[in-house]
Amino acid sequence: MALASTLPIYRVTYELLQVVTRITKDMPRDYKQSLGGKIREECVELVVLIYRANCSRDKRPHLESLQERLQVAILLLRLSKDMRLISTGQFAQTIELTDQVGRQSTGWLKSASSPAA
Repeated sequence: MALASTLPIYRVTYELLQVVTRITKDMPRDYKQSLGGKIREECVELVVLIYRANCSRDKRPHLESLQERLQVAILLLRLSKDMRLISTGQFAQTIELTDQVGRQSTGWLKSASSPAA
């Protein structure tokens, strides 16, 4: 078992957390703690779920939760863009990272669900 912090999915997810933390600090005060805080919480939970999946024998429940939380984060980011709390460029940067996390988690889930696993 590799260290979670050396996994490519971990590195991309951590980068997403950094980007989200940076862009939510510039949100208006009314949304910084509510919407911005929720986005940050979801991204932190993504990192935690990667660690849990890496450490557990049955990775599927953690990876399924990761994919669900990823969709919530995407929804909140889209809402932030639609409400003009973040720029289109910032949204594009986060969506590029969420796409990478989604592809990697899907591959990991397929691998964990295979009969050989």
